[in-house]
Amino acid sequence: MVLTTTNSIEGFKIIEYKGIVTGVAINEQKLSMGFSMAKYYKALQGSIDATKETAFQILTENAKKIGANAVVGIKVEIELLASNYAMISITGTAVSVA
Repeated sequence: MVLTTTNSIEGFKIIEYKGIVTGVAINEQKLSMGFSMAKYYKALQGSIDATKETAFQILTENAKKIGANAVVGIKVEIELLASNYAMISITGTAVSVA
């Protein structure tokens, strides 16, 4: 599966546009503010990284379900919800390339 933020993939031709796909994940591991901002930022980064990986896996699974072998035009949105839960939303266009 090819994933890219661009609208085309160098060396490939888009054969068919399958539709818009998304991957959304929320990390419900609560991050608490302590005395060390460095530890908080490190924990926050780890939370975002893990959640982003999950969201990309969901995006890839959703694209495969509709017969795509690539996703172009990917946009990643990161949001901190109440209690500092990280939410990642990834959207792109599922396509078949050759």
